[in-house]
Amino acid sequence: MRGKTSEDRDLIALLDPVVEAAGFELVRLRLMSGTQTRRLQLMAERPDGSMNVEGCAMLSRAVAEVLDAADPITGEYLLEVSSPGIDRPLTRLKDFETYEGLEARIELDRLCEGRKRFKGQLAGLEDGAVAINLEGEPDHTTLIPFDWVIEAKLVLTDELMKRGADERASRMTPQDSLDGEDEEDLA
Repeated sequence: MRGKTSEDRDLIALLDPVVEAAGFELVRLRLMSGTQTRRLQLMAERPDGSMNVEGCAMLSRAVAEVLDAADPITGEYLLEVSSPGIDRPLTRLKDFETYEGLEARIELDRLCEGRKRFKGQLAGLEDGAVAINLEGEPDHTTLIPFDWVIEAKLVLTDELMKRGADERASRMTPQDSLDGEDEEDLA
């Protein structure tokens, strides 16, 4: 799920070691076509889930250096490095555990319980399967094999916004709140 196409997966194999050496984790990579120029989008974060502007710039420089040397993309492209954002994609098994209790949308590559799309509250993991309490069905938890998930992301809710604000506040140092010149976290 971190990459959709074989080209994405090849780029992940090339860039994962670079991202990790820079102290980050690659959440998602997409090489998208455009009207004139393709766009290589990398979403990354530190192991604690944070990402700021300086981190994006540092990672962009590290990745660009490897891409320039390896030249794996034909033609012109634009490199875009960002945080996964507040309503982030869920691409790794650990994401479903980390964001347990929050609302998510999940899309599958095949039918499960007669459908491919699910919305509800994440309920953790069970034997490598994603557990979700379905919206409108409070007593029904569905287990979805992780390998069947093709797209998943958090739903922007008040609870998610509060959690994000609390996490940013916990990462701030006392000096950050005094000088007012800190770079706001993107995550």
